Amino acid sequence: MSHASLSEKEQEMYFNRYGVISVVLLIVGCLGGITVWAGAIESAFALSLVVVPTMTTLSLLLAVAPMKWILKLTYVSVGIDLALLIYYALMA
Repeated sequence: MSHASLSEKEQEMYFNRYGVISVVLLIVGCLGGITVWAGAIESAFALSLVVVPTMTTLSLLLAVAPMKWILKLTYVSVGIDLALLIYYALMA
């Protein structure tokens, strides 16, 4: 992929790829585990709602996919995890 066609922000993400990957790995992995612990383990639907985007994000990290894909799926995964965490916190 030619870096000439990328915006300045995207070029910076590609330059700092390994730092971004380590932060995403830490946040997505830990937040997914915390969400499962908080209550998603009790419902098959909630468990799959957490596990599918989390594992897909982690798989994209291992596959060294384009940063656009990784970041978009990271936002989806973190959003779902936070929404479920808030739900389980309010239901407790």
